[in-house]
Amino acid sequence: MTPISTPGWQIEPGAADADARAALAGGGQLKLVFLSPSMARVTWLGAQGPKEPRTWAIAPTPGQDVPWTGRERASLDGFERPPLRPAASGDQLSTARLAVRLLGGAGQAVRLEWSDPSSGQRYLVDRGTSAYLSERRTGLVRHCVVRDPRDRYYGLGDKTGPLNLHGRRLRCMGQDSLGYDPRNGDPLYKHWPFLLTRTPDGLWTGIYYDTLSAGTFDLGCEHDNYHDFFRTTEIDDGDLDYYLMVGRTPAEVVAQFVQLVGGTHLPPRWSVGYAQTAMGLPDAADAQVRLSGFIDECVQRRVPISSFHYGSGYSSRGKQRYVFTWNRSKFPDPEAVNAKFHAAGMNIVANLKPCLLDDHPAYDTLAAAGAFLQHEGSGKPVLEPYWDGQGSHLDFTRESAVHWWKTQFKAEILDRGIDVGWNDNNEYAIQAEDAYTDGWGQPLPMHRSRPLHGLLMTRATFESRQEHAQAKGDKEPVYTVTRAGPPGLQRYAQTWSGDNTTSWETLKWNIRTGLQMSLSGMFNIGHDVGGFYGPVPSPELLLRWVQACSLNPRMVMNSWKEGGVTNLPWMHAEVEDAIREAIALRYRLLPYLWQCFERATNEHVPIIRPTFFNFPDDEQCLEDSDDFMLGDWLLVAPVVTQGAREREVYLPALAPGERWFALDTRQAYEAGRTHVVDAPLTRLPLFVRQGAAIAVAAPAAGQVPSHEDPVSEVLRF
Repeated sequence: MTPISTPGWQIEPGAADADARAALAGGGQLKLVFLSPSMARVTWLGAQGPKEPRTWAIAPTPGQDVPWTGRERASLDGFERPPLRPAASGDQLSTARLAVRLLGGAGQAVRLEWSDPSSGQRYLVDRGTSAYLSERRTGLVRHCVVRDPRDRYYGLGDKTGPLNLHGRRLRCMGQDSLGYDPRNGDPLYKHWPFLLTRTPDGLWTGIYYDTLSAGTFDLGCEHDNYHDFFRTTEIDDGDLDYYLMVGRTPAEVVAQFVQLVGGTHLPPRWSVGYAQTAMGLPDAADAQVRLSGFIDECVQRRVPISSFHYGSGYSSRGKQRYVFTWNRSKFPDPEAVNAKFHAAGMNIVANLKPCLLDDHPAYDTLAAAGAFLQHEGSGKPVLEPYWDGQGSHLDFTRESAVHWWKTQFKAEILDRGIDVGWNDNNEYAIQAEDAYTDGWGQPLPMHRSRPLHGLLMTRATFESRQEHAQAKGDKEPVYTVTRAGPPGLQRYAQTWSGDNTTSWETLKWNIRTGLQMSLSGMFNIGHDVGGFYGPVPSPELLLRWVQACSLNPRMVMNSWKEGGVTNLPWMHAEVEDAIREAIALRYRLLPYLWQCFERATNEHVPIIRPTFFNFPDDEQCLEDSDDFMLGDWLLVAPVVTQGAREREVYLPALAPGERWFALDTRQAYEAGRTHVVDAPLTRLPLFVRQGAAIAVAAPAAGQVPSHEDPVSEVLRF
């Protein structure tokens, strides 16, 4: 690799637009600009300019989305650009919150050192030996940073295993990871190059590498005798353009990142209720009859369900799926069964796939319109294996593809009585090396645009639903669901941890994955309750899974099992009542949960958090744990061990004299210590911080709980 060196820095002071530039040996430029008192941006441009001239992630102005064609990478629109204070020595710039020393004189390697100007404590220090490197042969660029063995690392999206990622080597690249290892598996579905760091001094730093190219984060695996302890970020043939944001708490940093990428969309309230899928039913030959019977059973068993998520079986012929078509032999009258779902109080979500098999009715027309990804220079669609056939992926950077998608979504999904689109199988794992996307007239190779299609597919579904609602005068908030995508997806969609496997290990480690996603800026998240893939869950495992996910932002029981078996609340008679009660708990606490959703949108704070998020100065909260906070006031302590009927729980330290209380019994517990609490099979241990006022709901007498139930009382502790 070639180190990036400089003949010296050029500082351009000014009241509101000061920056620093370094002309690099061999051509190119390193530029540093401050965007707010606690955020700065560093961009390395080679002599040929940016490989990724546009970004679809950066959207700092509230209410203003990125153009479909992307935002120019050089743009600084939407940032406040604070006044800077250059040091007399000329090697430092600072605001009141963040200082940077510019190291690397004539012929020396470029190096930056970031610190708190008031205390002098360091946030981040580039490696002293070749911090920035490029590889001419592959186009790879590398950023190397000093690593303290006491650093704690979080983020990077849907990562598995313990929350602290120190010591791991992880890949940012969306991938269809059916049946992934919940402890060590990587990568999963999201491309999310945002890393959150806690320094040994208790300072917090976020760094977002704005690239659509795949990247690798080595957080302590690699060691080289010549460089001391370091960590690296490698970007595969993309641009090195990163945003650094700092704070005294993780909340400060996460909020800055989420605002940077456009905030979090507030969904309709019904989407916060419990949801059910039954993938085996739409796949059945008599699907409509079975679904009608399923609705009757839901009503008869008095299970509160706010929405039903269709799998793609409605569009299937054998094992193959044909997006925006209905198999009329299985669904002779889809409008009728959809109306029955609505009459039973269930909204409907339909699975959508971005790839058309080569015998799809619309394939030839779309191929002629150039709507698919193409081989470079040939104009021919890229045709690859997909869902037991051969298919071509839509190019969501072409107007013809976006128009067709929106039109068909309205006609075949929304106009047939379905409420929301579920964007699935959208990782775009294209194998052809010469695959290109149109890029709205500025072509992009697939290795620099792979996650973009998951984002734009989701946006097309969201906007189509929005346009449909406006045409009908429907003012209810819209939303959509996506499995894959990069930063920006939270502007439109709810997401989840993908196709997990039924096991006690998955139950335990999925909790961390959800918290990791929350720390990464994905707030509306959840897991497939009971496990999507693998064996049928035992009664105990299913109940504990329902309890653990009952207070996640998204709660969907979604599964695909051999033989058409479906995870259902009543699949095990011996725990059916307890599962119903766990779901009812969600509805009882839904007013409080909804407040958490509103804060996520308005204040950029996660809905569920590790305990250290709320208590960053409590060292014990940094230890790996099964517990999590719901908002500011509730601590959830799920049971994730087979056969356990009690468990240890650490209740974080509070102000002197303050205590924690069990939500159900109001028993008081001392703060700042570990307790052994009862956890019989029917109990989810929940603890409330003293001073809380928890709004709860209750259904009308004799009614099943609903997301529309009014607040019945406020519990004060």
